[in-house]
Parts: sequence; structure tokens; C-alpha cells
Amino acid sequence: MKDDLIEVCECEHTHKSVVEKVKAIMPSEDVIYDVAELFKVFGDSTRTNILMALFESEMCVCDIGELLNMTKSAISHQLRILRQSKLVKARKSGKEVFYSLADDHVVKIFEMAIEHVAE
Repeated sequence: MKDDLIEVCECEHTHKSVVEKVKAIMPSEDVIYDVAELFKVFGDSTRTNILMALFESEMCVCDIGELLNMTKSAISHQLRILRQSKLVKARKSGKEVFYSLADDHVVKIFEMAIEHVAE
């Protein structure tokens, strides 16, 4: 299993110009924290299932619950987290609320994730 080996430098010097260049363009700690939190949201399989469903079509809570064999309450809880993370948006139509992916960024994230996993 040669591919499992982690290769490590055998020297002790750093490339200061590279380090300084990257340090200058790295996002702030706040942005890095927010990105890590976003990935935590993606790290839950139920939320990922919901996002995958919404990748295909706008759906109401009842439809998502039926699709995933979950209660309306459980779906609503996960949708609340997804809304707080700005990954989904809601549209009210009479007594129904329909959910969809928030914007093209979320669509691109999922397209790229699916493409990466399929490689």
C-alpha cells in the first residue's frame, strides 16, 4: 500500500518567500472559521440528502420528509440549520413553504463535489 504513505520533507529549511506570499493572501481567521462551519453543515448526511434533493427540485417539507422517510419535525430542524448557513431559501405559497438551494454558489459546490467523488 505505497499510496498510503505520507511523504515528508527530509530537510529543515523553509521557503520564506513562499510562506510570506501565501500569508499575505490567506483569508482572515473569521473567514476560515466560517468556511470550517460551512463544511460541518455539509458533514451531516441528512442535511446532504436534503441538499441533494433540492439540487434536483424545489420541494416542500412534507415532500422532503416523504422522500427521506423522516418526520416533518426532523426535516424542519435540518432545514433551519441549512437556512442559517444560507444554503437554502424558502418561498411561501399559501399554506405551503417550498425550499430550494439558496443560490448558484450552492449549486456549484454540489456539482463540484459530485464530480470530485465520481473521479
